[in-house]
Amino acid sequence: MERYRKKKMPNINLRYNILSTFIYVIGIVLLVQLFNLQIINGSSYRETSNTRLARESTLYASRGYILDRNGNELANVEMTFSLEMYKTKIENKLLNDTSLRIINTLEQNGDTYTDTFPIKINPYEYTFTNEEKKVEWLKKYKLSSDTTPEEAFNYFKKRYDIENENIEEVRKILIVRYRITSEGYSATKSLTISSNISRNSALVFTEQSDKYPGVTVGQSSKRNYPNGTLASHVLGNINSITSEQYQQNKDKGYLMTDIYGQTGIEYAFEPYLKGTNGIKQIDMSVDGSIANEYVEEEAISGSDVVLTIDANLQAVTEKALRETIEGIKNGSFGGKKYDANAGAIVVMDVRSGEVLAMASNPDFEPGAYVGGISQETYNKYMAKESNNPLVNRAISGSYAPGSTFKLVTATSALQTEKVTVKEKVNDTGVYQRGHKPACWIYRQYHRGHGYLNITSAIKQSCNYFFYEMGYRVGIEVLDQYATLYGLGQKTGIELGAESAGTLASPEVLKKREGRAWSVGDTLNAAIGQGYNSFTPIQMAKYISILVNGGRQINPTIVKTIINPDGTEVPKEEIRRQTAERLGIQENTNQDINLSEENLSAMLEGMRGVTSESGGTAYSIFKNFNIEIGGKTGSAQKKEGETANAWFVGFAPYDNPQIAIAVIIENGGSGSLACYAAKDIIAEYFGMNAEQVEENITAIPYTEMQN
Repeated sequence: MERYRKKKMPNINLRYNILSTFIYVIGIVLLVQLFNLQIINGSSYRETSNTRLARESTLYASRGYILDRNGNELANVEMTFSLEMYKTKIENKLLNDTSLRIINTLEQNGDTYTDTFPIKINPYEYTFTNEEKKVEWLKKYKLSSDTTPEEAFNYFKKRYDIENENIEEVRKILIVRYRITSEGYSATKSLTISSNISRNSALVFTEQSDKYPGVTVGQSSKRNYPNGTLASHVLGNINSITSEQYQQNKDKGYLMTDIYGQTGIEYAFEPYLKGTNGIKQIDMSVDGSIANEYVEEEAISGSDVVLTIDANLQAVTEKALRETIEGIKNGSFGGKKYDANAGAIVVMDVRSGEVLAMASNPDFEPGAYVGGISQETYNKYMAKESNNPLVNRAISGSYAPGSTFKLVTATSALQTEKVTVKEKVNDTGVYQRGHKPACWIYRQYHRGHGYLNITSAIKQSCNYFFYEMGYRVGIEVLDQYATLYGLGQKTGIELGAESAGTLASPEVLKKREGRAWSVGDTLNAAIGQGYNSFTPIQMAKYISILVNGGRQINPTIVKTIINPDGTEVPKEEIRRQTAERLGIQENTNQDINLSEENLSAMLEGMRGVTSESGGTAYSIFKNFNIEIGGKTGSAQKKEGETANAWFVGFAPYDNPQIAIAVIIENGGSGSLACYAAKDIIAEYFGMNAEQVEENITAIPYTEMQN
């Protein structure tokens, strides 16, 4: 044992000595390096360290485009330059001189900038909107409430050690210095002097950065709507992200400085349109001049959303709607003037449910919201006389359908065999059940239509006939078929703020009026009055289902989404994400399965409306080159108010391709809504609308209902 210990001791000592020597050598190397850093090159390294600052700047992702079905740009982006200012270690005088140079450079190149300093000069005056705000502001800076504008101006001049005597130069300096005080900035958080400067200014600030310490030029993209108001309600608008939206989305890469879709497609597809921001590294000297810039993380642009609408047809639809409203208001269509002031149109592919055009009037400028809407524009939109242009009446406006609902009543009676296509009902003028309502023709000519079958009743929009059909089937059956047509329920279109409308029923009546349902209520519901209230998108879907023989369709306004790498987002993912974001419920309605005989009888009646003498839209379409099917409706509102004008239809008659729904608020007569539909159909089928003869002196039918 003793021998073993003696043998092991030398080995242990050897390893200890080697380890000690190694540690001593490392220590000497470190001491030499430290001596080199602190003594030999200390001064040089300290100078470098003190004159270089690294900052990270956000590279904002380019927002995805919104395109029409043919690839035309409805919303794109344009590159913009912003002017940012960081805090640097410079004296007051240099900061003041820099502030003056910044404003002068921007003005020389015609650029705007944010000016929040609340005192004007020449003459001196406050810019506050009321006395209370002025007093509050003066108190904030410990100035008495009777401080004059000039005294307050000189207070800030002294506060910021401004030596310039020219008051115009002083105010330019105050613009920057006051914003620094009120908004703040730091070595890592910039103050945006201007969010959109010209390329000329960007070059000056970049190439002469030594003259503008702390100033950097940021490059980003700005949303642009190249067609002005075109499809404004479909596209929607963007604005700065709200606090609530930021809290909900901050874990998805959003910043408080981001923009966010607020309405329309911009909102519904915000997760796809946004893109992913990148990071740019900026090396600056302590005096604020830029030493180096490089991209640390590339920004990824947003995906492009391709819509089903056709830009050309959309433009024609909006024009037709606008001119029809004006024509009705001015009495240009040969009839009485009505105070038409708003409306909506939906054009739909009857086979796929794709929306080809969606117009709502009045409209708005989506571009007005980019960078923040001005108070003047906002007040204009909110004014009572503007008729609320921000509402998309095509999906949010809910209107009594009037006689356009009679096709639902016809379907109910035919499908339940309460009437045959050949049976005739004698319209004597006044229906003798319920509250004994009169047919519209009786009110005008004190007579009835006489004997009519279902086809003739649709053609002449006979109230009496459909009172009888409503009485035969009852409200439960009427509601059943209205529901199968998608009325009184959201269509699931990929736009927010869609209204479900209302389907007249005993439950609705009990809730609103507190009384039981009566026969008279059924009669009213059968001709589209009472509490029936539907949106134009629902009406276009209803007509599409009808001409498809009762086959269900799902309206859509989005064709596809294209990622930055060129791949397409799977349709199932689009449906799932949109349903989750907008709360869309799946359409579970069954097909109606209309027999060929029943369908033919109803469509033939719709053809008679537009193509045969006695049809309620014959005077408008009688010389039209395309045979179509249609149904007019003059939907009453409150007593003494002008009726809303409806037209629903499809074209061409023999091989339906499109369905159309037109509503004109206060349009007076359903036949007047046909003028808009006529121009749209002509455009869709490549006709020259100017060569189509129109008899504008014809007196249109007016269907008056209870």
